[in-house]
Amino acid sequence: MSLPPPLNINPPLVNSANPWATTLEDLTALYECPSTGAVTTRTALLSGFPHDPDKHQYSFFNPDTNIPAGQVSTPGDDGTATASLNNLGYSPIPLDSYLGFIEAIAAKGNGAGVPGKGFIVSVTGSPVDVAECYVRIARTQGVVGEQVPLAMEVNLSCPNIPGVPPLAYDAVALGGYLRAVREVVKDGGGGRVPWGVKTAPFTHAGQFGGFVEALRDVVVEGVCPVSFVTATNTLGSCLVLDGEVSSKGEGGGGVNARLAGTGIGGMAGPPLHPLALGNVRTLREMLDEAPETRHIQIIGVGGVGDADGYRRMRDVGAAVVGVGTALGRKGVDVFAEIEKGLRGRW
Repeated sequence: MSLPPPLNINPPLVNSANPWATTLEDLTALYECPSTGAVTTRTALLSGFPHDPDKHQYSFFNPDTNIPAGQVSTPGDDGTATASLNNLGYSPIPLDSYLGFIEAIAAKGNGAGVPGKGFIVSVTGSPVDVAECYVRIARTQGVVGEQVPLAMEVNLSCPNIPGVPPLAYDAVALGGYLRAVREVVKDGGGGRVPWGVKTAPFTHAGQFGGFVEALRDVVVEGVCPVSFVTATNTLGSCLVLDGEVSSKGEGGGGVNARLAGTGIGGMAGPPLHPLALGNVRTLREMLDEAPETRHIQIIGVGGVGDADGYRRMRDVGAAVVGVGTALGRKGVDVFAEIEKGLRGRW
């Protein structure tokens, strides 16, 4: 079997799958930004996610003081609320709508002068659903043409779905997804669209080992069919409190969580950066240990908001670098800031 198709993203800078890549307007702005090499959609299901604004929220916060700043910048904001916390699920917009957005954007033919600028379509669901997502994305690739290349990212790492732990931690469950997509590709129903997996933050050797072993378990003719890994998603089980700190000591005053419900959510931004760097470095080294996985590229995500963060991700082995929280804080201008700071040295 030949190697799976690689990601060809230049410049190697993208947005991650996040709430600021939800709507047609969001995706259009990202696509028309000349400093992005591709655009990642927010994670979609075949039928959409039942988003409830009273339950699913996000907030920025200052990682030094843990003081939250809400969802938008406010007058007098000093720019210190660089981290984020969310208990969001997936996008309320179904996959077919995102594919329609992509067709509409491709028909305009802009791309901000970036040749071959395409989309990474982030999806999730059951293994059968994800295989169907691949078929539909491949079908859309035939519509938009090679000038707008598509890829599929399978998000198995959201920490905010009740009763469904991130499946990237479960090598057996992960293997079911890998085999489902592998088979649809082998049968010719999925074309040759690059596809990959978005990981949860790994914190010990057993998690890395189980993940890489799952990739090697689906090898066909000496090659893993996965083109890329996105590392990493938000870190779950985090909490930011709102209001004044209690003076009553341990157990006093109750808990006033920033987010709805328990307030527990996934944390991102600068506090995640060292863990994300460690994940990218470790995965790169482990993937390189065997010929069947050396071709797998890594999209490094986690706490990148400037040129230095970009450089660090590239230094530890990321082929492409993704931006999430900083996009929410600064808008698409963050990509131009990163490019300027790099002085053309991608």
